[in-house]
Amino acid sequence: MYDLNLIKSISQPSLQKIVLLVMDGLGGLPHPETGKTELETAVKPNLDLLTAMGICGLTDPVGPGITPGSAPGHLAIFGYDPIEFNVGRGILEAVGIDFELKPGDVATRGNFCTIDAEGLVTDRRAGRISTEKCIELCRLLDGIKIQNATIFIQPVKEHRFIAVFRGPGLSAEASDSDPQQTGVPAKPVTALIPAANTMADVANEFISQARIRLAPYSPANSLLLRGFSQHPHFPSMTEIYKIKAAAIASYPMYRGLARLVGMQVLKTGSTIAEEFETLARHYKNFDFFFVHIKGTDAAGEDGDFKRKVNIIEEVDRELPRIVGLRPDVIVVTGDHSSPAMIKGHSWHPVPSLLYSKICRPDQETAFSETACLYGGLGRIPATALMPLAMANALKLTKFGA
Repeated sequence: MYDLNLIKSISQPSLQKIVLLVMDGLGGLPHPETGKTELETAVKPNLDLLTAMGICGLTDPVGPGITPGSAPGHLAIFGYDPIEFNVGRGILEAVGIDFELKPGDVATRGNFCTIDAEGLVTDRRAGRISTEKCIELCRLLDGIKIQNATIFIQPVKEHRFIAVFRGPGLSAEASDSDPQQTGVPAKPVTALIPAANTMADVANEFISQARIRLAPYSPANSLLLRGFSQHPHFPSMTEIYKIKAAAIASYPMYRGLARLVGMQVLKTGSTIAEEFETLARHYKNFDFFFVHIKGTDAAGEDGDFKRKVNIIEEVDRELPRIVGLRPDVIVVTGDHSSPAMIKGHSWHPVPSLLYSKICRPDQETAFSETACLYGGLGRIPATALMPLAMANALKLTKFGA
């Protein structure tokens, strides 16, 4: 891992521009019928051309064998040690939808889910209900009071919502209720330290009351909570890297994460084309852009191999809009792997590429897991991507005498 104080000490402003394109859950596994991953199956001439002009490799978001969540995966890409700067999902979602947090608030991310008559979780995402339905269900639950706490429920997108617990003596050191699998019951929320006993009691009572209210609304007849957290303080990317950074993301959690590290979040549409258009429209105003593509991860988690391939191909078709702006550095990577074969996040290293006019190209000509295995970047920690991007943008001075 890189020391942020070291990077801060050698960072310098420059006119060069960096575009960081993150295809969420990018890495995959071979389909049993073809022996090819989603990335290897996709027809992607523009990504392949960028690879041929650049250098590629594999990145580990946290470490070999460690399956990362979205927050640590992205923090690593931004150059932050994901272990030192760990943050719960709840805060990210809350900040992402501009919820006004107060000191002492505990936020958690929620999923509406489906349970059967025995209380077993049959669908962790309630069939990905519409955002309109999510709004309706949030109104049923918003404002529940338990002991001395008030629970605020706000919609995020599709089946996702935030729950913010406000009251005296609440601690974020509580476990998730989400079992992260189906066919089993939801977990009880437990206190990880004695000071969180009240938080666990309030959360469990809230879940019980919510199930009663949601019972008639199958498939969204229950809920799961994860990522209990309170507002942290991170050094900003502007402070560390001396850049003017912008974030383009359609999902609230990623906008929240970008805000926590000091990026300006730009208003954008939800399609890939709209996100790339937002980049073009604001290109003169910033020297660093984080562009987030969610669809690859959603398709992988759904086990939809073909849809993930289609989204990669859609990114490739739109990529000339970024390349045509002639940024000095383009990085394409993912925050983790989400193979459709296992329907979730995995520990597999992530294919990554870096293009710049002054990089040292390797011999690889296709962007894929196999090519990246042999690429010139090798297998590196994801925290190395920002220093490499900065160096290729001539934004780092010499270290030492």
